[in-house]
Amino acid sequence: MADVEVPPTTPEEALPEVVKNLTGRAVASTEGLALAYFSLFMMAIVPIIWGSFRSITYHRKSKESGTQIEVMSTKDVYMFPIMASGMLFGIYIIVKYLSAEHLNLVIASYFFIIGTWALSFIIRPVLGVIPGSSLLIDEEPYHMKFNKGSLVYFECKFDLLYVVSLVLSALFGVWYIVKKHWLANNVFGLAFSINGIEMISLGSVKNGCILLSLLFFYDIFWVFGTEVMVMVAKNLDAPIKVLFPMDFLDKGIFGSNFAMLGLGDIVLPGVFIALLLRYDASKGEGSQFYFWVSFMSYVLGMGMTIGVLTIFNAAQPALLYLVPTCVGIPLVTSLIKGDFSSVIAYDEEQQETPAVVEETECKKTE
Repeated sequence: MADVEVPPTTPEEALPEVVKNLTGRAVASTEGLALAYFSLFMMAIVPIIWGSFRSITYHRKSKESGTQIEVMSTKDVYMFPIMASGMLFGIYIIVKYLSAEHLNLVIASYFFIIGTWALSFIIRPVLGVIPGSSLLIDEEPYHMKFNKGSLVYFECKFDLLYVVSLVLSALFGVWYIVKKHWLANNVFGLAFSINGIEMISLGSVKNGCILLSLLFFYDIFWVFGTEVMVMVAKNLDAPIKVLFPMDFLDKGIFGSNFAMLGLGDIVLPGVFIALLLRYDASKGEGSQFYFWVSFMSYVLGMGMTIGVLTIFNAAQPALLYLVPTCVGIPLVTSLIKGDFSSVIAYDEEQQETPAVVEETECKKTE
């Protein structure tokens, strides 16, 4: 929540007439602020739960089909904060010294394309439960392939239900491009979060601990040490954050005084929580213990972020609170339970699929 602006919220300051804070924007009422923070909180936890459980199915189907999953290597983990810093500072330079208008136009076009794609993956399962939708699902899907000899550049299999999902997502994307409404922004942002948590693999718990520890210092530096993070979040008109108007009680969906939460504060802890859920699943005991421990740790960390943000009335680097809770509490819990060596050693690339295990056992029997 590094990019949340918090207006004064004492009863004396919540006056009926228009009052301006230091940013020149209307001060929110205590009730409006509470509603905004609760909404951001819900928009953070829902993608984590949804994306984590989808990741189980995604990784299982990928292994069964032999599809290669992109996994972050140790080198990727160490390079990520450096590359993210370079990109963040580059955008800051453009926003501060050049016109952000053209940058936002390019970014809006980019997010229209990937947002449509991401949203279609969320919409398709929902459409699949509607009566009659089975008519759009073919046993033999369409197959699009772009290749030169044995070299395949692009390959895609789809059915009519996916085409319908893609069209609906594209229409939604047009609404986002034309209106830039905060609801459209949030739908795209939540779709990115769910897909990111589902598909991104940290590879191992050790990689996850290292990455989040590095991003702990990354977030603190760019929020407390510079104006970069807050300025980019305010001026970059793209679904890289979820929004909720603090004046919603007065203006409804047309409110304009926003509280905001960066997607990184959802996705980055989320992929680690999803990894712990897959660790639980790998044991084959039907337990989701470490998932719920890490998830409740996230809830605690987000609550601390909102509490400190409200008390000190200043933007906060959410990872300052989320990393110690999301990483520290599960690891301490594993120490107490005697599972630490098993948890920290978990590596998805070294996990064998059930099919491989059965084949190995058959060969031994022969």
